[in-house]
Amino acid sequence: MSSCCTPDGSCSTGTTRTATVEGTTTVYAVAGMTCGHCKATLTKVIGELDGVLAVEVDVAAGRVTVTTAGAPDDARIAEVVDEAGYELTGRAA
Repeated sequence: MSSCCTPDGSCSTGTTRTATVEGTTTVYAVAGMTCGHCKATLTKVIGELDGVLAVEVDVAAGRVTVTTAGAPDDARIAEVVDEAGYELTGRAA
């Protein structure tokens, strides 16, 4: 007979926990995003930068949220966004 309980006695419901990411979170305004491909592209190119812990892209709002281990390198982030064919227009309020 199988059990949903783990060896430590807690119950497993099959749900996945989301890890909490510590760091500095900065929101950027990005122009030119229109679809899921844009989201995937920006998530990849920004996520590959040193010190980037997480990237969340909101295509509809034109916002990219970047969590970094330290202070973000705005110039480098703007560079990879521009190289990918989009325009980082600044930090969002």
